[in-house]
Amino acid sequence: MDRVRLGRTSLMVSPVGLGCGGYSRLGMRDGNDTKTAENVVRHALELGVNYFDTARVYGTEEVVGNAVAAQRDQVVIGTKTMFRDRDDNYLPVGKLIESLEKSLGRLKSDYVDVFSFHGVTPEHMGDCIDRYVPALQRQIDLGKIRHLGITESFRQDPTHKMLEAAIPSGCFDVVMVGFNFLNAGARDNVFPLSIKHEVGTLVMHAVRRALSNTDALLETIDKLIESGEVFASKIDAANPLGFLTGNPAVQSVVEAAYRYCRHEPGVSVVLTGTGSTEHLSHNVAALTAPPLPDELHDKLNDLFGGVRSISGD
Repeated sequence: MDRVRLGRTSLMVSPVGLGCGGYSRLGMRDGNDTKTAENVVRHALELGVNYFDTARVYGTEEVVGNAVAAQRDQVVIGTKTMFRDRDDNYLPVGKLIESLEKSLGRLKSDYVDVFSFHGVTPEHMGDCIDRYVPALQRQIDLGKIRHLGITESFRQDPTHKMLEAAIPSGCFDVVMVGFNFLNAGARDNVFPLSIKHEVGTLVMHAVRRALSNTDALLETIDKLIESGEVFASKIDAANPLGFLTGNPAVQSVVEAAYRYCRHEPGVSVVLTGTGSTEHLSHNVAALTAPPLPDELHDKLNDLFGGVRSISGD
């Protein structure tokens, strides 16, 4: 698999990353044991994936650490920390550093490549910088973190207000952004900024429930028609995405969704999550396939280009 530079960092990463959270959490939410989950990570390595995204709250850091231990210097690991407690209070700085230390222990590593604030909304971004970035910069000096990152809460912030402020701040080398063909707003107000400031981008939500479940898709489109973001006159109500699956260049809606994201200018890595090695192989094949034909890409933009209210969940 090809490698791309992750923003202004020196990290060379696969354009496909294994997301170890989401609905699947390497299948552990559906009953996979840790050995099966580790096999998914190892299969990703076999396919050429070298970027792994995890977090303390996912419960998969230890799985990743075990699976990549023999190849730690050949992989790039991103993990994340919460910055508020269950009562919605900001964590003391010491607790945040403690979270980093615990993550390193679970990852069986002396350092993490990308350490990110997890799910930051616009009202908390400034406080994250003021309260914690100086302390985390010291951890960079100590060699425990290579780069700082920040991830948005796409469901709460579908217009990317937080990232619009975070990217120009200069504090973050890597950001995680929601992007899919049902809400491609990052094309207008995130990717131009990430290109300008040389910030690496990790795309989440490329495929979520609305693009992998027919009933959810129909329900979502009905809501978008009601809100005026999608025009009913342009939609085939019985089969809204039939023009995709009816095209010989496309095998499935999921494949098309991944290809749509992978080749967007400004995208560094597209994350895909699963608990199945077979499913992972299909997703990696989609993400390493050529761009969608122009007519399909343009049709998707014509149908959904005005949508900004949803995440695709």
